[in-house]
Amino acid sequence: MDGSVTIVTQTRVLDGFESDFAAWQEATKAVVAGFPGFIEQSITSPNPPTQVDWVILQRFSTSEAALAWLNSAQRQTRLAGIHHMLAGRDDVHLVTDSASGVLPSPVSAVISTRVKPGQETAYRAWEQRISAAQSRAPGFQGYRIEAPIAGVQEDWLSILRFDTEANLNNWLASPQRAALLKETDAFIEEFHARVVHTGFDQWFASPSGKAPPTWKQNMLVVLMLYPVVFLFGMLVQTPFLLGQAGLPFPVALFIGNVVSVLLLNYLVPWVSRRFAWWLQPQDSAKTTLGIGVILALYAAMIVVFTLL
Repeated sequence: MDGSVTIVTQTRVLDGFESDFAAWQEATKAVVAGFPGFIEQSITSPNPPTQVDWVILQRFSTSEAALAWLNSAQRQTRLAGIHHMLAGRDDVHLVTDSASGVLPSPVSAVISTRVKPGQETAYRAWEQRISAAQSRAPGFQGYRIEAPIAGVQEDWLSILRFDTEANLNNWLASPQRAALLKETDAFIEEFHARVVHTGFDQWFASPSGKAPPTWKQNMLVVLMLYPVVFLFGMLVQTPFLLGQAGLPFPVALFIGNVVSVLLLNYLVPWVSRRFAWWLQPQDSAKTTLGIGVILALYAAMIVVFTLL
């Protein structure tokens, strides 16, 4: 959807309020879901030390729809109930999804920068220099910058996309970036960087706070998605939605997709706990064993479903 817009909200929650804030976000999601143009919301919880803030992405079909939510009485009422949970101010930014360098990516850094008045030209020239440098960093996948929007966001917003968290962290801590940051004292008041994980991370809680490799997450998602899609199609979609209800195939398929995602919210965390020994193993033998077990389960399901 070329005209879609994502609201990127970054906020820091006081210690002890994490559960209350998570519950507040879930209730807020139900409110924003009723707004015209709302598409989806995702939440990334803190993952110290690389990410200490909560990052909330709310996607809308148009910028008008996004602004309607930002300025709504419902949102202001919701915000009034969490001031005591927060440390400092929220950073709220609008990002046009059709442009290059925007989410999603395996991992991204969202950097908000407050530029000193009258120093915008100097800042843009510096951004061109750091953009050229980071484009040569290993794992770099994209970059973009958003100018301030009057009445909505006062900061400049930069989004860096990398293929892995390790490559992103290597760039953020690199001598080249450190040298470039030393040049900014004359035209930057302050800046904040937050790491955002996308994909299936929310389904894979880890005691270490570090997300498992993306390819392992994908293998477990397929392990749960395949039987859900097959069984729903055989037991519900074909006989009832297409047969008795007479729904058009695109409508029945949409219903099936919604049901599948809802079920995966429970099934993937369940299976990830059973494969915790494999998701972040201490030795290569466990990695190989886990791959073998999952491939065997794939094959077994194919055989069983073929016989049904």
